Amino acid sequence: MRVSAVLWRARVLQLLAAGWPVVGVTEAVGVTETTVRTVRRRYREEGLSAALHEKPRPAASRRLTEKQASEVVAMVCAPPPAGRARWTVRLITREAIRRGLVPEVRRETVRELLLRHDLKPWREKVW
Repeated sequence: MRVSAVLWRARVLQLLAAGWPVVGVTEAVGVTETTVRTVRRRYREEGLSAALHEKPRPAASRRLTEKQASEVVAMVCAPPPAGRARWTVRLITREAIRRGLVPEVRRETVRELLLRHDLKPWREKVW
């Protein structure tokens, strides 16, 4: 069972306040020396709350706008290009760029988009 991060940070501060050396704290709590030093520095510079809780990290921005994503999904819901029996991720990527729906897109972005919309066009064969 893992102890929550707030609890082990509090334990780090408690042991440091009791006069334990950094190496002793790392062994007792099960964290690295860098972690102990980081918690101690945050406590000194920013206070208890900053030492116990991490600041929120920025989320990665979306590669496609909602409009672009909906246009790609609409393209995938239509029949594949002439000469093709079904859509593939590579084909979707190439066609989206060729049709001007997106200036640039990678296969992983298309794969995640299809996953979010529960689309599996490679399973649909168009006769």
